[in-house]
Amino acid sequence: MMDRRTFTKTAMTAALGAVTTSTFGAEKASDVASGNTAAFKSKFSPNLGQCGASTKGLSAVDKIQFFYDCGFRGLEDNGMPNRPVEEQNAMAKKMEQLGMEMGVFVAHAEWKCASMAGNRMDMSKRSTDKKAVREFWKQKMEAAVELAKRVNAKWCTVVPGLEDPSVAPEFQFANVVEHLKYASEILEKAGVIMVLEPLNILNHPSLFLKRIPQAYAICKAVNSPSCKILDDLYHQQITEGNLIPNMDEAWSEIAYFQVGDVPGRKEPTTGEINYKNVFQHIWDKGYRGIIGMEHGQSDKTIDGDKKLISAYRSVDVA
Repeated sequence: MMDRRTFTKTAMTAALGAVTTSTFGAEKASDVASGNTAAFKSKFSPNLGQCGASTKGLSAVDKIQFFYDCGFRGLEDNGMPNRPVEEQNAMAKKMEQLGMEMGVFVAHAEWKCASMAGNRMDMSKRSTDKKAVREFWKQKMEAAVELAKRVNAKWCTVVPGLEDPSVAPEFQFANVVEHLKYASEILEKAGVIMVLEPLNILNHPSLFLKRIPQAYAICKAVNSPSCKILDDLYHQQITEGNLIPNMDEAWSEIAYFQVGDVPGRKEPTTGEINYKNVFQHIWDKGYRGIIGMEHGQSDKTIDGDKKLISAYRSVDVA
């Protein structure tokens, strides 16, 4: 059994170690952020895979602290559903302590079947089973609600699935709307918002949801505060361009933004999108929500980590 003196000494050592680690983390973040650790004006939100050279070996909780020390006030984690509950709780607690906001996690992204557009869970079968599809999405939405409560999240991403070439486009649209209305009823009770993400036609040619105008029409038809648009500007630059006009037309149904430059899906300033103008436009329209940094890095060294943060400083709103 440990006596009081030994216990006290051990506790003090642990406490000092925690302080040292925290201070070291802050100093490291300051170095990577080139000394500018002030909060970004826009709520840019990294994911835990970014700044990997600088955060190598750190736990998810310590990475959150690192990003906070660099000036970020939000976080995205598409993979949150796959984390152990204990880690989810620890991450949520840390973010709450820091006053950071949790962005999207993926409730369900369907890549293999037309589970909404064609009511088909198996594309090899022509028969449809709306009841089975409804139960499948019910379980996904209920799981999303429980996770959102646990990690203090407000949004979850949904990708409705493939097109069904055996079903007329108008019927596919009606099927998707019907399923989303049902899903929205579950989410509304918990105050959770699913954000529908149109994905680009080059990498995802067979998916049903591709364009912002299409997503807008769906959300208008569903007519629920729990069914909105995730406007990923990387995908939409490839599919349709015209980013700001389409954004303006669909503004009432957009609840969330993600970014990445084109080509390459790396940080802003590495491609063709004028993110300085885009972010200023979003800000001027009154958006103060999360802007998810769903992209890779042009350079994965520590210098590349500095480059990423510097890029976001250069495109932040005035």
